[in-house]
Amino acid sequence: MTPHLPRGLGLPDFPWDLLDPARALAASHPDGACDLSVGTPVDPTPGSIRDALAQAADAPGYPTVVGTAAVREAILAWGRRRRMVDVGPAGVLPTIGSKEAVAWIPRLLGVGPADTVLVPEVAYSTYDIGARLAGAAPVPVDPRRPDDWPDAALVYLNTPGNPDGHVLSVEELRAAVSWARERGAVVVSDECYAALPWQAPWVDEGVPSLLDARACDGDPAGLLVLYSLSKQSNLAGYRAGLVYGDPRLVAAIVEARKHAGLMVPAPVQHAMAAALMDEEHVAVQRETYRRRRRRLLEAAEAAGFVNDPLSCAGLYLWLHQPGVDDSWELVDRFARLGILVAPGDFYGAAARGRVRVALTASDERIDAAARRLEARWGTGS
Repeated sequence: MTPHLPRGLGLPDFPWDLLDPARALAASHPDGACDLSVGTPVDPTPGSIRDALAQAADAPGYPTVVGTAAVREAILAWGRRRRMVDVGPAGVLPTIGSKEAVAWIPRLLGVGPADTVLVPEVAYSTYDIGARLAGAAPVPVDPRRPDDWPDAALVYLNTPGNPDGHVLSVEELRAAVSWARERGAVVVSDECYAALPWQAPWVDEGVPSLLDARACDGDPAGLLVLYSLSKQSNLAGYRAGLVYGDPRLVAAIVEARKHAGLMVPAPVQHAMAAALMDEEHVAVQRETYRRRRRRLLEAAEAAGFVNDPLSCAGLYLWLHQPGVDDSWELVDRFARLGILVAPGDFYGAAARGRVRVALTASDERIDAAARRLEARWGTGS
């Protein structure tokens, strides 16, 4: 008897698979491809963090889901530096990177088929997937206009935003909190690019958090912040992320994660604590990205591109070219120069006509991409 095949979850195709033709075209360039399509770090993991990982490598027992006392205190110290309200040890949790938290939090909080989840209209696709995994309906909205939002059980924010680099101000975050509290909704703010501001006032003041006391009136109820060490510390391979927020919500997440066996490996927790307590390596990496951003942005502007004026933080340029409304046409033109970028179509209907250009390539590849733009596209090639 033929076994029944799994029906799957009815999820959309993984978007990056659609880049294969452009990837092959870029790879055919005589000087090789400059892959600026994905925000995966390429610089070394700082030695102090690797040392911390090694120190905890003898880990024969199961780690705890809630995390060690050391990692929870490091998360709380990180929150204090960002002016976030004190949620205590019961309000923090290490996660297996931030993407799995984005994808599973609606489900772990009991969001279901009768519910609506609001996602930014220009956004990383995993917010939409998180709603779908819970069986809920994802609805794209403008994160700056809560007065236009429909009722919902949960709202995702992403500040600084991927792909567009926008930053929500304290006033905009406060408006989202007020909207949610009037309706009993949960707000989940993904802030994984918060360590990478490029423009005033965020360079001097820091990127505000949903849990900044000015945004939430000092009350974390109904609010969660997600963060990742992948960007600030080159730890994408470690899968090191965290949840910070309402202890009541965190307790519900912890309980579900205990049943599912979702726990961060003990050596990674030790490395996380070291990374979160060291701001010096973050400043060094930020300067590296600042230099690469400046080089690429100057070349892109020389080639007739416009970076979105609200793109003032994060790991990407968010480019369009006047007169070109097709993202895939721009992807193809970049690929003919041996440069691979991501089409705006990956990030929602409101993002068409744009391309996302990542800063996560070596200095040599960033410079190669910039020289190709300056030498060829800028002359109309």
